[in-house]
Amino acid sequence: MAPNDTLVAYSLPLSVVSPVDLGRLIRELEALDNDLNQAVISFPDNEPKMPITSRLLDEAIAVNKIVPQLAEDRKQLIAYLWGMKAKAPVLHISFSADPSPLFTQKLLVWLRQEVNKDVLVTIGLQPSIGAGCIVRTNNKFFDLSLRKDMLSKRGLLLSEISEARA
Repeated sequence: MAPNDTLVAYSLPLSVVSPVDLGRLIRELEALDNDLNQAVISFPDNEPKMPITSRLLDEAIAVNKIVPQLAEDRKQLIAYLWGMKAKAPVLHISFSADPSPLFTQKLLVWLRQEVNKDVLVTIGLQPSIGAGCIVRTNNKFFDLSLRKDMLSKRGLLLSEISEARA
């Protein structure tokens, strides 16, 4: 490794929750890269003016401490994001009601600290589960719902109801 080569550790910002958010970030960063490259070609004597960017891209730039005007920084971040799109673990979590953005953010923080720093989460709705959630990965399925718990204790529940009527 040459002395100037440094290993850069990038990470996903908290605003990138799902694969859709990641795709949106990649598209915007590639558009920014194209715009700045065209500005350098068109006006080589002037420093390119930064266009207005979204909160998502601003957060990605801040979290990864890159200088967006530097083409090499943009290329490395784009390569990292494409790598994440290909290999990041994705959890699909279904709830009975739409979770609040604050809950989703807290859940994502916990998952990235305790499970995997690159995890992406897709939130789904399944009103039939009652309470709790269902978590799916590529090869695992966890039913943590009240519905499953009630079905597994159906006999006990029916006997308690019949005793209460008597």
